[in-house]
Amino acid sequence: MTRHETGEFQGNGGRVFWQAWLPDGDPRAVVVIVHGYAEHSGRYAHLATRLNEDGIAAYALDHIGHGRSEGARANVGSLDAAADNVATLLELASDRHPGLPRFVFGHSMGGLTVSYLATRGPLRVDGVALSGPAVVVEGGNPVSRLLAPLVSRIAPNLPVVKLDSTLVSRDPEVVRDYDADPLNHHGGVPARTAHEMLRAGEFVTGHLSNLTAPLLVQHGTADGLASPTGTDLIEKGAASKDKTVIRYDGLFHEIYNDPEQDKVMTDLIDWLDAHLPAR
Repeated sequence: MTRHETGEFQGNGGRVFWQAWLPDGDPRAVVVIVHGYAEHSGRYAHLATRLNEDGIAAYALDHIGHGRSEGARANVGSLDAAADNVATLLELASDRHPGLPRFVFGHSMGGLTVSYLATRGPLRVDGVALSGPAVVVEGGNPVSRLLAPLVSRIAPNLPVVKLDSTLVSRDPEVVRDYDADPLNHHGGVPARTAHEMLRAGEFVTGHLSNLTAPLLVQHGTADGLASPTGTDLIEKGAASKDKTVIRYDGLFHEIYNDPEQDKVMTDLIDWLDAHLPAR
C-alpha cells in the first residue's frame, strides 16, 4: 500500500511543490521523478505506484511555472534554477532516507533538466534514467532561433509555439485527459522556456563527457515532440561505462502513457533492480 505525502520548499525561482509516494515498510532506494514541459508531478502517480511495489520510494516536484509551484505559467525561469530545485529535492529525499541508493528519473524537459544537472557538475547518484529527453528541440527557423535570446529577455512569457497534444500518446484517452487536466498548461510555449531549452540542450550535447553515472535512456521512435536524435547523441557521447539505451518502435512521446507502458515501466524496474543489492 502506498503512503502519499506532500510538501513545499523555497526553491530557486519561487515556492516549489513536491510530493512523495512511499511503500509500506522501509524503502530500499529513492527515485526522484522530474516531469516534462507543461505538465506536473501528479501525472507520474502510476509510475510511483510501480516503484513502491518494488520497495522504492518516489519523490517528485512541480517545476517553477508548473502544477502547484509558483511562477508564470509554463515559464520555467531558467534550466539552472530547475536543475537546482531537482538537486534540492534529491537532498531532501536523501535526508529523509539516509544511506539509501538514490536515482533520478526525468521525462522530456525533465530529462533535459536531469541531463543538464548531470553535465554541469558532479552528480552523486546511483543512476540516471531518461525518458524521451528533450535534448534536441527541432522546429523554428534560423532567424527565430537567432532572436530567441532577445525575445526571452524582453517578452519572457510571449507564446512562441503551440505543441500538438495528439503527439503525447497513441491512446486517445490519455490525450483527452491531458487536454482536460487543469494543472497542465494548454497555451503556447513561453519564449523564456523555449530559449532555456535550446540553450541547455546545446550545453548538454557539448558536455556529455561529464555524464558518468550508470545510465538508462528510453525513447519512442515515433516521438514527434522530443527528437530521438537527442538519445542518439547521449548514447554516443555520454561517458557512462554502464549505459543502457532502449528504443521502442512506433511509440509516441510519453512512452510511460502509451499502450505499451507496462513494458516500459518493467524495463525501468528491471534496470533499477540490477543496480540495487538483492533483496
